[in-house]
Amino acid sequence: MSFFGTNPATTAPAAPAEKDIEVPETPTDSISSLAFSPAADYLAVGSWDNNVRLYEVGAGGQTQGKAMFGHQGPVLSVCWNKEGNKVISGGADNAARMFDITNGQSQQVAQHDAPVKVVKWIETPQGGILATGSWDKTVKYWDMRSPTPVATVQLPERCYSMDVQYPLMVVATAERNIQIFNLTNPNTAYKTITSPLKWQTRVVSCFTNSASSGFAVGSVEGRVAIQYVEEKDSSNNFSFKCHRKDQTPNAKDQSLVYAVNDISFHPVHGTFSTCGSDGTIHFWDKDARTRLKTFEAAPGPISATTFNRNGTIFAYAVSYDWSKGHSGMTPGHPNKLMLHACKDDEVKRRPKK
Repeated sequence: MSFFGTNPATTAPAAPAEKDIEVPETPTDSISSLAFSPAADYLAVGSWDNNVRLYEVGAGGQTQGKAMFGHQGPVLSVCWNKEGNKVISGGADNAARMFDITNGQSQQVAQHDAPVKVVKWIETPQGGILATGSWDKTVKYWDMRSPTPVATVQLPERCYSMDVQYPLMVVATAERNIQIFNLTNPNTAYKTITSPLKWQTRVVSCFTNSASSGFAVGSVEGRVAIQYVEEKDSSNNFSFKCHRKDQTPNAKDQSLVYAVNDISFHPVHGTFSTCGSDGTIHFWDKDARTRLKTFEAAPGPISATTFNRNGTIFAYAVSYDWSKGHSGMTPGHPNKLMLHACKDDEVKRRPKK
């Protein structure tokens, strides 16, 4: 049976090796957030239709809807716990909810005074903690057994994006503030910087598999910065333009500028993806400072991306991101969830020049 309606479970026909696979039974409104389980190929999908959907992804890329649970407002963020048996979501209803995949029950686990923009699971030596970042200008830590937070951290502004690679946590807020936390001391920022990019921050994402800790920042102005945490590594900081187009085919002026909507680091190789309102996705190697792959442009903005636990599957959402305001919300705007099988040469680091 299908969990998302009355029709029988649909499986996409096996696509040729080169073609990305479209997931059937996708959300009815724009997709905001994607997260794979750290234990199996289960994909959680948060949407502006107020729901979180869980899909099982088979070896050939075929998918099946497994479960769905709701918020009282749009879902803005999804994540999993370490065991991969619970999905946590944050929403515009000022709450975070936890869904237990073993019994199909969901319950509220966090409360803020404004929408919960990001939820992240933190696996500490003492056990798992949920961090929630909100537009109420706080990050709160929850241990899930108690209705009150373990601690609350005041942010300089509204939380726009947040990422964790224990013990590093990076929080990006309005007004281009970026706060860096060492989670062995989670209640105070280790360092606060102004974004190296001149425009509003859209996303921060922590490096994986990197000798020195750091993070990437993406802005609304088609630009990404690679930023190391420690001063000794600062000579390696750099930024680059991406997600831009020429006004006319021969202009070569790159004057059409698009937002960078998401940045996902490969869990094994430490390479990363960027996606944008221009409908394109690129894979990059930060150390060789090289572009590894460019996807064919999609028929709409790419709103969210993620790799599965071993980096063999790359999931991305083609959804309207409101980058052109209300006028861009045309009837029939694509709303698709796609799966790409990663080839080694697309995601492996290149030797440094």
